[in-house]
Amino acid sequence: MSAHPQATPTEGRRRGERASGHPSGDERFAIIDKALTRGRYAQDHLIEVLHVAQDVFGYLSEDVLRYLARELRLPPSKVFGVATFYHLFSFDPPGAHACTVCTGTACFVKGADQIVERMQTTYSVPAGTTTPDGNLTLSTARCLGSCGMAPVVVIDGEVRGYQTSESTLEAVTAALAAPAPGEGGDGVVTDDTVEA
Repeated sequence: MSAHPQATPTEGRRRGERASGHPSGDERFAIIDKALTRGRYAQDHLIEVLHVAQDVFGYLSEDVLRYLARELRLPPSKVFGVATFYHLFSFDPPGAHACTVCTGTACFVKGADQIVERMQTTYSVPAGTTTPDGNLTLSTARCLGSCGMAPVVVIDGEVRGYQTSESTLEAVTAALAAPAPGEGGDGVVTDDTVEA
């Protein structure tokens, strides 16, 4: 027998303190754990933690939703129900590049529908989906809050105002030719780009 018996997972923790971490060892779960701790594992912080998880992973996988259910001591059906109720949450992995077209009233009146149609036709990707090669996700938003620059498009996190179907196509084509966000790049901001 060893001089130092191994502690069980619950030994050494204070009463009420939870074990954290994910069996996969994926370090991104540590960020979720920090959000859970900040919210004191309160069940009413579910939406906030769902946002953190989506920011960290890019989408909400079944594994992430089950992890949150376990950590918050909620039935998985509750977590899945809340996540599917809100349209801001995504359950599919995003493409390497993203194009979001605002379809709010001001943008729609100034041609947002033509931008969406051009992107769908050119890249064979319906709005709300990702190309089969995983390179581009095309989505729409009800309003991006930049009505004075309508129509507005967000390409890889950069807000671009006063867009046309042609200028958007050029910008998306350039983005697809560049490294995906997080893979490098020079972060150059163009005249028609406004930092988000």
